[in-house]
Amino acid sequence: METALRLFRERGYEATTMRAIAAEAGVSVGNAYYYFASKEILVQAYYDRAQAEHEAACEKLLATEHRFAARLEGVLREWVRVSEPYHEFAVKFFKHAAEPSNPLNPFSAESSPSRDASIGIYRRVVEGSSDRMDAELRAELPELLWLMSMGVVLFWVHDDSEGCRRTYRFIELTVPLVDRLVGLSHLPGLRGVARDFIAGVHELRE
Repeated sequence: METALRLFRERGYEATTMRAIAAEAGVSVGNAYYYFASKEILVQAYYDRAQAEHEAACEKLLATEHRFAARLEGVLREWVRVSEPYHEFAVKFFKHAAEPSNPLNPFSAESSPSRDASIGIYRRVVEGSSDRMDAELRAELPELLWLMSMGVVLFWVHDDSEGCRRTYRFIELTVPLVDRLVGLSHLPGLRGVARDFIAGVHELRE
């Protein structure tokens, strides 16, 4: 997988063949195909490993911090930190993952294991929060936060600032807004707005 990621960076995803990956890794083509049936499976393996690294990086934060905003900001910042070594690869690979029909699209059926695991992190963010929020919104919030994280990913892919400084700033600016909206959701005057929003989410999901 490390060899594949390097070749994807150097030659591009389309130009890199399984035969080239096997040769660079010092294994037979048959052996490579035995463990990874295609290039797509190799990238899915990268998704799974990156997801596991992100989960491990968030453990201490989620075990000790109970404020919603701090939990959300910390999880997003940790994603940027653990993903930084793969930034060059992500920039070149993004055009493939962004294609709606590509199995490597984060919304595809093939990506559902890593997507579900990522939503699981945001479920922990919500469930471990001590902040008050509308009960129905709380149930929907993990997936909505994951969608928000996809916006962070898109910003990060296009961020050429040193150390992804602008992405960290983007997180700092957006999390307080989300926190404020979530915090207001339980108030009687805004509960109806929250219900309308949730109904719209359900409709679009169908």
